[in-house]
Amino acid sequence: MTSPSLLTKEYRTINYVSGPLIFTENVKGVSFGETAKITLPNGEERTGQVLDISRELAVIQVFEGTSGIDDLETRVRFTGEPPKVSVSFDMLGRIFDGVGNPRDGGPAIVSEESVDIAGTPINPYARDKPADFIQTGMSAVDGLNTLVRGQKLPIFSGSGLPANRLAAQIARQAKVLGEGENFAVIFAAMGITYKDASFFMRDFERTGALERVVFFMNLADDPTIERVATPRCALSVAEYLAYTHNLHVLVILTDMTNYCDALREISTAREEVPGRRGYPGYMYTDLASIYERAGRIKGKRGSITQIPILTMPDDDITHPVPDLTGYITEGQIVLSRDLYRRGVDPPIDALPCLSRLMNLGIGAEKTREDHRNVADQLYASYAYGRDLRRLVAIVGEEALTELDKKYVEFADEFERRFISQGDEDRSIETTLGIGWDLLSVLPEEELKRIKLDYIQKYHPVHKES
Repeated sequence: MTSPSLLTKEYRTINYVSGPLIFTENVKGVSFGETAKITLPNGEERTGQVLDISRELAVIQVFEGTSGIDDLETRVRFTGEPPKVSVSFDMLGRIFDGVGNPRDGGPAIVSEESVDIAGTPINPYARDKPADFIQTGMSAVDGLNTLVRGQKLPIFSGSGLPANRLAAQIARQAKVLGEGENFAVIFAAMGITYKDASFFMRDFERTGALERVVFFMNLADDPTIERVATPRCALSVAEYLAYTHNLHVLVILTDMTNYCDALREISTAREEVPGRRGYPGYMYTDLASIYERAGRIKGKRGSITQIPILTMPDDDITHPVPDLTGYITEGQIVLSRDLYRRGVDPPIDALPCLSRLMNLGIGAEKTREDHRNVADQLYASYAYGRDLRRLVAIVGEEALTELDKKYVEFADEFERRFISQGDEDRSIETTLGIGWDLLSVLPEEELKRIKLDYIQKYHPVHKES
C-alpha cells in the first residue's frame, strides 16, 4: 500500500503537455487509474486520472483540459484513489456536467455515497435473465423490436436524422407496466451542441419528464477527456438507483460516436499504434466495459436497461463504432434516410432492425398472446411489399397481380400508420390493434404466420361478427 507521505507529496516535474495529457517525471508509488489533483500557477485545481505509469513517467489525463498548465509552477498530487462520483437519490430532476457537477444553477447535491466511476463488475453467475417488457410507446420498437428490462438495444442513426428527438420521446414515454413510479431515466449526452442541449432541456421541462430524469450533459466545446468519463459517471448513478433504491433505470447514451472520437483523440495524444480508421485497438474492450453494465442481478429488484445512440459516418453500418457496438449489444434500431425524406416520423427502418431478447419479454401476461405471430406476419408482409415496390420501379405496376398490389398497398400503409406516429404515445394494445388493421388489407389465407385461434379472436372481420 502506498504510504500517506507519498499520497500527499506534490510534484513539480511536468515534462510536457500533449492535448488533454500531461507527462510527469520521477513519480513514486503511483498506481494505474488513480486520481491526481493538478494545481495551476493561479491556484485553480483540476482533476486528472493516471492513464499510464512507467519508471520514468506518469501519464495523466486532465478532465478539465490542459490550458494554463505549464512545466514550471504547476503542481501534481496523487490521491491514491480511483475517480469517483457523488451519488444521491436527490439527483433525479437535476442537470449535471459530464463528471457530475451541477449545471442547472442549483445547489450541489448532498452526497449519500461516493462511488468508483468504473463500477463493480457483475458476477456472470449473479446475472438474472432479462424477462420483462418495457413500453416505449413507439410501435416500431414495442411491436417489432421489443425492449426488455436489462437489455442493451442501440439506435443506429445517420447525420441529420432525428435520433435525438426519438431519444427524448423514449425518455419521456418509457415505462415498466405495473411498476408505478419505480422507473427512472439517466440521460447522458456526449459532445452535443448547445442547440441540442437546449432542445433536451426544454423538452424534459415542458413534458414534466425531468422529474424522473438525471441529465448528464457534455457539450461539444467541453474538454474531450470529460467526454470519456460521462457515460461511466451516468452508469454509476444508474447502478446506485437500481441496486440501492430498487428503481428500474433506463440509460440513454448519445452520441457514442462522439465518445469513440474522444477515445481516438486521447489515443493519438498518447502516440499509440492506431487500429481501424485510427481508432485504438482496445475500443471493443472499452465499449464492452460500458455496455456490459446493463442487466439485472439476482436478488435485486432494480434493473439497468441501455439505449446507446450512435451516428454512422456516411450512413456506413460497417464503420467501426456501429460494427463493434453490434457485436456487444443485443440488437439494433436503424434509422433510414429514405424514410426520413418521405416524411415518416420516426424514420425507423423495420427490416434491418433486431431485438435478440424480444421473445423473453413478450407473450401472454407480458404483452399479449398474439404478439409474436403478429410481429412475424407484419415483418414478412412488409418485406415482400418492399420487394414488389422495387419491381414496380423496373417493370411498372401493370406487371403486378391483384394480390401483389395489395402487398404494395400494405407496405405503404405500414409506413404511414404503424411506423410513423409523431409524438403519439401508444400502448402495446394500440400497437397490436394497428397491426391487425393493417393485416386486414391482405386476404385471410395470406396470414400464414398467425395461428388460426388468434385470427378468430383478433382479426377485425371476426371481431365485428
